[in-house]
Amino acid sequence: MSADPATAPRPEAPAADPVTARIVARSARAGAEGLPTTPPSPHWRPADRTLRLLTVATVAAAAALVTGHAWLLALAAAPAVLLALAAPGTGRPTELATTLTVEPRRCFEGERITVRIGIRHDGRTGPLDPTVALGPGVALEALTVRPTGVDLALRADSWGRWNLGAVDIDVHDAGALTRRTLRAELGTADVFPVPGTARLTPVPVRLPERIGEHTTRHDGAGVEVTGVRPYVHGERQRRIHWPSTTRRGGIQINQFAAERASDAVVLLDTLDDVHDPATGLSSLDESLRAAAGLTRAYLRRHDRVGLVAVGGRLRWLTAATGDRQFHRMVESVLEVRQDRVHRGPLVPRLPLPALPGHALVYAFTPLADQRILEVLGRIGDHGNPLVVVEIPVGEPPVEPDDEVGALALRFWRAEREAMRAALRGRGVPVVRYVPGETLDLALAPLLRRRIGGGAR
Repeated sequence: MSADPATAPRPEAPAADPVTARIVARSARAGAEGLPTTPPSPHWRPADRTLRLLTVATVAAAAALVTGHAWLLALAAAPAVLLALAAPGTGRPTELATTLTVEPRRCFEGERITVRIGIRHDGRTGPLDPTVALGPGVALEALTVRPTGVDLALRADSWGRWNLGAVDIDVHDAGALTRRTLRAELGTADVFPVPGTARLTPVPVRLPERIGEHTTRHDGAGVEVTGVRPYVHGERQRRIHWPSTTRRGGIQINQFAAERASDAVVLLDTLDDVHDPATGLSSLDESLRAAAGLTRAYLRRHDRVGLVAVGGRLRWLTAATGDRQFHRMVESVLEVRQDRVHRGPLVPRLPLPALPGHALVYAFTPLADQRILEVLGRIGDHGNPLVVVEIPVGEPPVEPDDEVGALALRFWRAEREAMRAALRGRGVPVVRYVPGETLDLALAPLLRRRIGGGAR
């Protein structure tokens, strides 16, 4: 995967020659019909050129018999001669196989996936005629047909674990009279979301007794000076604060603040995926991008981060640190698009290992489903400090003269405000994230104070 997806070069568009344009158009129709389910025939069969020549010969012969004009037989004889001259003979391959290379299997949104398909055979072959049926989440950017294979350049449009699709390649014999179809299944690819921009890492009141980079109110062996105190026998001399020592007439020692690590848990509300009517942005996409940016910010500070995804099948990951944890967290929610719809009346209980004691929980939610309040209430019952990051979804459009729609919009606004009031009433801060802006703007007010646990 590229280190900076935003600066990755954009793939060139498919070539505009007639053959490639025909292949791309046919592939677009195949992709719209869905991925192929039945395997291609393993036998040689007449090619389109053969069918055209036989059609001309048959029509000409039938016309000669009906009209009695012998010269029409010449029209029938010409295609027959061409078929005889182009007959494959003994040079047609008996064994055909494909080789497949897909790189990379893991990438970020907007990056290129290169597919290289080769054809192995034991005879003479003619032109190759591929048909590409792509799965969702990827788009065809470039296509090149070589004498011995096909090269594709795909663009990853959206995050998820996607089936890239399949490529059916018609291999013709040397005379292009018969063909045999080989199918290359492209497999799956993990497309990661581009993380949002975030640097701030608010911390709760209580921190685990682990060395980290967050300054606490307790004395310790950190690097931030919090004051001075009188010298005690055994103190290091390099900690002497000479200005205070000179002024007070006694040896004074620098007093430092202890530094501790923090535990954070990212909770993703995947109960529903709401699209903004004005911009078309997806609440699920924006939630994951913002959560990915916040996760990277905490991991850079050597903190432990965990994950809980509520919606569809409950997914959770215990808190850990390191760059590997970021990829594990994203991979654990790549299939959310396939099972995010949760039709049950209740939300499953959160496992205790998913919520370490005093871990700060960030809930990314559009506040579009009342069931998320039940989940957040359970987190508050555990005593974990909680921050709700609201993902805006836009207001439903209402016509100017639609009184019923205007009344429904007022109820919609009141319901959402009631959800915010219920959270604030329990002491849970609710911050609003604006897509396209840095998450630091929403989290900045939380830096003014340490975040306490929820009300029990």
